[in-house]
Amino acid sequence: MIKVGVVGALGKMGREVIKAVINAEDMQLVMAVDIVGIGQDAGLSACSVKTDVLIENDIQNALTSKRPDVVIDFTQPQGIFEHVSLYLKNKIKSVIGTTGLSDKNIADLKELSKINNTGVIIAPNFSTGAVLLMMFAQQAAKYFKNAEIIELHHNQKKDAPSGTAVKTAQMMAQVNPDFMKGNCAETELIQGSRGGMAQGNIHIHSVRMPGYIASQEVIFGSSGQILKLSHHTMERSCYMDGVLLAVRYIFDKNEFVYGLDNIMG
Repeated sequence: MIKVGVVGALGKMGREVIKAVINAEDMQLVMAVDIVGIGQDAGLSACSVKTDVLIENDIQNALTSKRPDVVIDFTQPQGIFEHVSLYLKNKIKSVIGTTGLSDKNIADLKELSKINNTGVIIAPNFSTGAVLLMMFAQQAAKYFKNAEIIELHHNQKKDAPSGTAVKTAQMMAQVNPDFMKGNCAETELIQGSRGGMAQGNIHIHSVRMPGYIASQEVIFGSSGQILKLSHHTMERSCYMDGVLLAVRYIFDKNEFVYGLDNIMG
């Protein structure tokens, strides 16, 4: 039985994670942390199932007293580096779904994982469909010289572009270093109208709009043809298969993994 802790337990993703862990036959919820709902039963608060796991607000105390095998964290970008550092220093494995980590943050956490011989999976997206989109985009990138990415999220998402879009661009750039071949010199009449520039000279356009949860489109073009790859999330439950896959994978491993594609390939 895998003992699981959830940090950000009463967030939109946290509630889905608690429900998924409760329903998983090989997992047991042993820890729940949030800044709200202190003292409430985590299962009752998240999905009306009594667990006797009470919500706490001090991560270190919770780690020390409950000692989960794996922590699942979907909290805010501004604190996620400190959270993962804390898990690694306590030699507790983690599955991280929060985006917003810089390249330096990721490199530092990879080194800390190695020093503490403790595994962690950081994934910009846990939807298996979205991860397959990234993998398909990397394959298509071998055959097209031009590509751009459009990502669309709800208007409460604080970081832009999305971690999924950044990761997609990184994967595409591994097989093609320049996706602006043949473009003319450009002048933006309104600054930012061409979006942000990611690895591989890939333009990323971010849309924030109520009604969306998470969508992404990768557009490839060449003379006489356009290829579009797209994925749309309709509800957050679609992420749970990927989250549980990550928990089961990292449970008995001590490696650093960035991107769910590395365990789905």
